[in-house]
Amino acid sequence: MVFKFRSLFTSTRQPAPSEPPREDAAISHYKRGNEHTTLGQWDLALAEYDKAIASDAGLAKAHCNRGVVLLRLGRREQALASYERGIALNPEDALAYYNRSAIQRMLGDGEAALASYDLAIARNKDYAEAHFNRAVLLQELHRWDQAITGFRRAMALNPAFASDYAWSAIGGAQQELRQWDAALVSTDRSIALRADHTEAHFQRGNILCALGRPDEAIASFDRAIGLNPDHAQALQNRGTTLHSLKRYEEAIANYDRALSLRPDLPYLHGIRRYARMHICDWNNLEADLLQLSDGIRKLKPVSPPFALLALLDSAPLLKSAARIWAADDCPPSDELGPCPRPTESKRIRVGYFSADFRLHPVALLMAGVFEAHDRSKFEITAFAFGPKANDVMRDRLERAFDRFIDVRDQTDAEVAMLARSLNIDIAVDLGGFTEFNRTRIFAMRAAPLQIGYIGYLGTMDVPYMDYLIADSTIIPEGNRCHYREKIIYLPVYHANDAGHVAASRRPAREELGVPPGAFVFACCNSIYKIAPATFDGWMRILDRVDGSVLFLNSDHPAADRNLRLEAARRGIDSGRLIFGKRLLLSDYLARYDAFDLFLDTLPYNAGTTASDALWAGLPVVTLLGGTFPGRVAASLLIAVGLPELITTTQSAYEELAVRLAMDPEQLAGLRSRLARQRLIAPLFDTRLFTSFLESAYAAIYARYRKDLPPDHLHVDPGPQATASVRLETGC
Repeated sequence: MVFKFRSLFTSTRQPAPSEPPREDAAISHYKRGNEHTTLGQWDLALAEYDKAIASDAGLAKAHCNRGVVLLRLGRREQALASYERGIALNPEDALAYYNRSAIQRMLGDGEAALASYDLAIARNKDYAEAHFNRAVLLQELHRWDQAITGFRRAMALNPAFASDYAWSAIGGAQQELRQWDAALVSTDRSIALRADHTEAHFQRGNILCALGRPDEAIASFDRAIGLNPDHAQALQNRGTTLHSLKRYEEAIANYDRALSLRPDLPYLHGIRRYARMHICDWNNLEADLLQLSDGIRKLKPVSPPFALLALLDSAPLLKSAARIWAADDCPPSDELGPCPRPTESKRIRVGYFSADFRLHPVALLMAGVFEAHDRSKFEITAFAFGPKANDVMRDRLERAFDRFIDVRDQTDAEVAMLARSLNIDIAVDLGGFTEFNRTRIFAMRAAPLQIGYIGYLGTMDVPYMDYLIADSTIIPEGNRCHYREKIIYLPVYHANDAGHVAASRRPAREELGVPPGAFVFACCNSIYKIAPATFDGWMRILDRVDGSVLFLNSDHPAADRNLRLEAARRGIDSGRLIFGKRLLLSDYLARYDAFDLFLDTLPYNAGTTASDALWAGLPVVTLLGGTFPGRVAASLLIAVGLPELITTTQSAYEELAVRLAMDPEQLAGLRSRLARQRLIAPLFDTRLFTSFLESAYAAIYARYRKDLPPDHLHVDPGPQATASVRLETGC
C-alpha cells in the first residue's frame, strides 16, 4: 500500500493586484510539514501540521497529510480521524479517500476500505493506484472475479502496473476460481517479467499439481526453493506432491526441512506423521501423538482431520480437529444468500457430490445404489469433481444417473448455484474431509438438506451438514454428543454393490509366496492403518500359531522393509510376512480364497476391505474401537450375522484369532455360515439397502416440507423389504 501526501498547495485567496504573492501562517506551516515528511522526520512534520491546522482549521489537505504522519507514528485511530476531518472539509478529494481506505484495511475493516476505494474512483475514474489497491483488497476478501477485473483495469490505465506482482495476483485469483489453464498463463507472464519471482514459481507449482502434472510441479517448487531455500511452504507442498507420487521418504525429508524452518506451519505435523505411517515408520510415534493431541486440545491447526483417523482412538479429539479445520478451510458462507426453497415435485431430487466417481472404493460401493434408486420417486444427479477419469467405472456411473455433471472446472459458488438452479432437495457429500474435497460447496448451501456419507468416517462439526448416516453400532446413542450432525440410523450402514464378481481363476498359494500347509492370516487394509499396538498383537498371534504367516497389502518397498524389521524386533522371522501388490478388482477378490482369516486394524478398521473379505467368504476378526472408523467392521459383521467375531479387548482379539486358527472345525463352521448368509444378509442386498436409504431421504424431506428442523431418526427394517422411520429428540 502506497500512502500519498501533497507537497504543493495553491491558496484560493487571491492577493491584491498591487501586492506581491505572500503566504499566510497556515500555508507556511503546511509546507514545512511536507518538507519534514519528505525527510521522514515524523515528529517535526506532525508539529508543523498541527500548527497549520491551529492557524486554519479548514485546511483540508493539512488534515490529510497529518493522517499520513500519524500512521507512520503507529497512531492508526488518530490517523483515521484526521482523514475523516479532511474528507468532511473536502468531500471531492479522491486522494483522501484513497489514504483512508489504507487505514481502514489496517484496522481490519475491509468493507469500509472497499467503500473508500469506490468513493476515490467515483471522483477519479482513471485513478490507477486506487484500482490496483482495490484489487489487492478484493483478493484479501476472496472476491476473485472482481479482483481480476480490478488488476486488469489498473494495468489498462497505467502500464506501469502490468508488473510481475499483478500477473501473479491474477494467476492466484484464477487458481482460486479453478481456472487452471488461465492461471498458469498468468503466472508464466509474471515469471517472464521477473525470473526470480519466488512466489510466482511457488504458485506455478501449486497450479501444476492441480492440473495433474506433478513432475513439472516439483520442478517449479525446486525453482522457488532455489531462490529461497527457507521457503517452508514450498517445501511442504513439494513434499505433498511427492507423497501423491508415493515417494514417501522424499516427501518426509521435505516435511522435516519445512518444520525445522517453521515449527508452527499449519497442519504439517499431522501431514508428516501421515506420510510416515505410509511406510510404517513408527519412530517417535508416541511423542508425535502426544504433540498432536495436545495441539488439538489447545485448538491449534496441527493436522488435517483425515490424517488422524488412523492415529487417534478418541471421538472428542477427532471432533475438535474437524472443527479447527473447518473454521480455517470451509467456514459457513453467506456469499450466495439463503438457500431458496426448491419447488415441489413428485420426485425427491437428490444430488450426490464426489471426487471419486471413478475406479475408487467409494464408487465401487455405491454404483449399485445409484442404479437401484426408484426413479418413480427419486431423481438423482451426480456432481463430479476430482481427478480426470476415463475408466470403466466412470462409464458405468455416467449411465447410472439421471443427470451426470462434470463440475471440475467450476468454482464452489458456481457448483452450489447450479445445484440450487436444479432444485436439488438433498445434497449428499460422499467425500467429507478426504482428498480433493469441495466442502465449500456445502458451506454455501447447495441444497436445503445436506448429508454426509461413506467417504469421511466421522463428524465434520459444521452447522451446514444436517445429517450423518450411520447405524447404532457405529454411533451408539451415548456417543452422539461427539457428532454435530443429526444421525440417520440405517439398519445397515455400509453400501455394497452385489454385482462384484471374483475372477474365475483362483491364484495358487505358491504364487503368493505362501509356504505349503501354512495358516494364512491376512489384512488387506491400506498399510498406513497399521498401528504398533495392532502389529504387536499380530506378532503374538504368529508366535502362538505354528506355521502361520501374515499376508499384507503393500505398495512401497520401504513399508515392507520397516515391517520386516519390526517383526524381527518382536522375535518373529520376517519371512513370515508376505506382501501383495494392488490388483484388478476381480483378481483382488479371487485372492481372498487363499486366506484363512482376516485380522482387522485399530483405530481405523477395515471398511471396504472387510466388506470384500466377507463377500469373498473370508471371516473377519475385529476389535471394537471408540470412534466412527473404529466401529465399521463390527457394523459389517452384525449386518452379515457374525457378531461373535467382534471383540472388545486386545487380549480377546488375540485369543479369538488363535482359537480359530487352531480349531479347523470351528473355523470351517464359520466359513460355511458366512457362505450361506452372505447371499441373504442385508449387507449385500443392494436393493434392500437402497430402500432403507430412500426411506431416510423421504423422512427428512417430509420433515423439511413441514418446516421442522433436522432430528435424529431410525429407519427400521420391515417385512417384504419395507422400512419404517422413527424420529426422536436428539441429546
